[in-house]
Amino acid sequence: MKRSYFVSARLRRRTFIALLGGASAWAVMARAQQPEVSVVGFLNSGTARSPAATGFRQGLSQAGFDEGRNVLVEYRYAEGHYDRLPALIADLVSRKVAVLAAGGGVYTALAAKTVSANIPVVFANGSDPLRFGLVESLNRPGGNMTGVSFFTATLEAKRLGLLKELVPTARSFGVLINPTNANADTQLKDIEEGGRVLARPIAIMKASDDREIEAAFDVMAQQQTGAVLVASDPFFFGRREKIVALAGHHRLPTIYEWREFAQAGGLASYGTNILEAYRFAGIYAGRILKGEKPSDLPVVQSAKFEFVINLQTAKALGIEVSLGLSAGADEIIE
Repeated sequence: MKRSYFVSARLRRRTFIALLGGASAWAVMARAQQPEVSVVGFLNSGTARSPAATGFRQGLSQAGFDEGRNVLVEYRYAEGHYDRLPALIADLVSRKVAVLAAGGGVYTALAAKTVSANIPVVFANGSDPLRFGLVESLNRPGGNMTGVSFFTATLEAKRLGLLKELVPTARSFGVLINPTNANADTQLKDIEEGGRVLARPIAIMKASDDREIEAAFDVMAQQQTGAVLVASDPFFFGRREKIVALAGHHRLPTIYEWREFAQAGGLASYGTNILEAYRFAGIYAGRILKGEKPSDLPVVQSAKFEFVINLQTAKALGIEVSLGLSAGADEIIE
């Protein structure tokens, strides 16, 4: 009985060791089966309160990459300070990102182009990528950059026209523009052209910080400006609640670029859908992670523009929106 006890004990010990070995093998196999995690850098010149990141993640997921499962996204925001962009990009490069998404204005893409020539870059901004030398052509970008262009900076004259239809009694117009925006000269030319069509005086108000924004609205209110256009700019977008509140406080009918302004209480907006634009950027980032080259991916050009009217704000301002404008709007906020 004693001998059989030791034999049984040895067998149990061998079985236990075998089981341990099997468990280790299964652990190794499980680790081997886990998907490889890619690192993507997401840089935006604005703030984290933008829907851009949400759209980007949707695009990545559509391409087969889900954050936390097989992709890690490193987020960086310049908070409207363009001079911070090179350092933020250098930080992302040091983290060996596989793809860099550069959004929130052309300055982000230009900074990415300067800092890194080897990492694939997917840009998303409202500028002409050919004018700023981001790509060689829209169909065959060449180099390490491609992305989404939604041309919001070239729609200022269109917005002025819509503003006149919204406020036909306005005898003068004001325009808030950021002089530090890379598109400022193009925007001013577009505004001048729109002003000639309107045949109304236009006062250009320049602002690149909160104090200047407040001062600009004070001046426009004192001058009894009839209606206001807030020009396309990532910094303004990051300050949208503040700007909308100032326009409401001074009772100035105002039109903006993104629907988020109208959702925040602005009178109207006209531009592309920012969520959709960044979704396309996320899809491109995913395709690059799968092995495609930026040089072979044509620049996506947004062809759909949305006109949004906030009827509550119109009523508060005493503006009666015509049936024609209502019918032509893509969304009415009531």
